[in-house]
Amino acid sequence: MKKDIPLPVVKDIALAVVKEENELAETIWNVYLINLKKEMIEGVLVSSKGYGFYDGDNVKTSTLRHFLDTVPPMSFKKIEPIVEDLFGLNNEYWLSFYLNKVMHDKKYIFLAESIREENFILIPLINKKGVMIK
Repeated sequence: MKKDIPLPVVKDIALAVVKEENELAETIWNVYLINLKKEMIEGVLVSSKGYGFYDGDNVKTSTLRHFLDTVPPMSFKKIEPIVEDLFGLNNEYWLSFYLNKVMHDKKYIFLAESIREENFILIPLINKKGVMIK
């Protein structure tokens, strides 16, 4: 029964944590959804949470939900800002969207301590440095 339900594979969708500067020249971090497809994705919903260990204690953050509506082809949208204090936790993003009237979903996890400069790449479309999961 469950094995008979086709699970569409999510391709050409990425999440990135990007280091930026605000208008006061302070360093800020933002999480982006990047649509590398040639089609628009619709009904985009992203839930985010952090979890792991901090100072020997098991820690969980609140779960946040973001409705992005549509993301045009070859474009990006900001999901949320993220504070550096959370980089020591696993940061999980659960993405759901419709493509050609078929629901797709995928979990992206930035592992604890993976958001650091030695892992930076130039993020496509955004053209800034950061860490990306595809």
